Amino acid sequence: MTGPHVRDVVIVGGGVVGVTLARQLARYHLDVLLLERDAEVGFGVSKANSGIIHSGMHADPDTLKGQLEWPGNVGWLELRDDLGFGFAQVGELLVALSEEEFPTLDALEAQGERKGVPGMTRWDQATIRAHQPNLSREVLAAVWAPTAGVINPYEAVLLIAESAAHNGVEVATDEPLTAIDPPADDPGAPLVLHTPQRRIATRFVVNAAGLFADEVARMAGVGTFTITGRKGEEYLLDRRLAGLVTSIIFPCPTATSKGTLITPTFDGTIMVGPTAEATDDKLDTATTPDGAAQVFAAARRLVPTIDERDVIAEFAGVRAVADTEDFVLGPTARRGFVNAAGIQSPGLTAAPAIADHLVAALASEGLELRERDDFVPEVEHPVRFSVLPDEEQAELAARDPRFARLVCRCELVTEAEITDAIDRGARTLDGLKFRTRAGMGRCQGGFCTWHCLELLAERRGCALTDLTKRGGDSWLIRDRDDAPPTPVEVGERR
Repeated sequence: MTGPHVRDVVIVGGGVVGVTLARQLARYHLDVLLLERDAEVGFGVSKANSGIIHSGMHADPDTLKGQLEWPGNVGWLELRDDLGFGFAQVGELLVALSEEEFPTLDALEAQGERKGVPGMTRWDQATIRAHQPNLSREVLAAVWAPTAGVINPYEAVLLIAESAAHNGVEVATDEPLTAIDPPADDPGAPLVLHTPQRRIATRFVVNAAGLFADEVARMAGVGTFTITGRKGEEYLLDRRLAGLVTSIIFPCPTATSKGTLITPTFDGTIMVGPTAEATDDKLDTATTPDGAAQVFAAARRLVPTIDERDVIAEFAGVRAVADTEDFVLGPTARRGFVNAAGIQSPGLTAAPAIADHLVAALASEGLELRERDDFVPEVEHPVRFSVLPDEEQAELAARDPRFARLVCRCELVTEAEITDAIDRGARTLDGLKFRTRAGMGRCQGGFCTWHCLELLAERRGCALTDLTKRGGDSWLIRDRDDAPPTPVEVGERR
């Protein structure tokens, strides 16, 4: 149990909103703690999405989503420059497959203009064909928006969290919030939180708990909203299809979904998806035959040559949808308790602006913000051996023989990169994968998994049987004396 020390701010949730807010608060003389229930930050909603930074024209400007979408887009450029994660402004093409969809193009283009999104233009069929020759001949018109981008969301979250930690934020993983004490008789008393590890007193709590934000709000006695899940299945295609499209291809959206997109990822693969299916199970991340059929039928309407036989990986994420269908941001009836909930699309895009919005909300509630003069915005970016020129690769290998030992053949990841990722905080196989791309290639870890586990065990000083895929009970190796896994465990798809 901790003593009477009172924190300034505790952030509940280590997704993109939580870590970005933590880094912003690290600019001030504050005692900030970030609590994350999973083994590593970004292991929830933030790692399982389309990785798109929207152009700024999609969300209704009369909503919080719409007000924060474009400033968030701009904020990602500054974060990229500071931290060096994978992010490229490839632009987006919002396409119409029939004349009935032309009014939707008009409305979204008008929304973008109202927000001040630059560079949008209307393209006819000839212009579309000149820029994206693999699109279907059924595409009649489009709005081109050059401000959209693609990002490695897991890499970004990890580096933002690392930057926050380097600037004094305590980042505590594997530490779920279990309870919040009822309000004290003294209105100026701190909020008291409980985790399995400790009791924490704090002046302010920011509820950025993603899919579980409604449960955290209920713990605080301010459960005024409900979060439901909306599952989206995504399918990654073989790298040989790089260049099939060179920008994000959006169909005209529906009331509940932006539709099935075709996305050229930062790392060169093509991704198709997502679906948008309501689910009562917030942890339902299984892909399904029906979902795949839905995704590929829709994708082929946009690019007829897309084929499910080119899939090398598939995953699903569950988006946190508030019953307001908008972001739930700001102070509550419980003094010191601030919500950052319902962060569905365009939540990733809006994250930097959401962080600024929350900092302002905390200040309005009485948090004193005294800027530090020693804040360091940059972190040293990990080496990406595969993208270096031959001469630099040879120099690295001569200086450190670990760069001459290949661990992942598909993505050309070296032993030096694996050990650096472990030293930076990777505790799980997925933590290594998201930091280095080891296991993300064509063979999906068939060649490199065992060596990654050996290096994890050696570097962390633990047994192979202590290691997991993503924390919790996602064990990878068991002792000979252990009972065999149940059929449910064997058949589980993650």
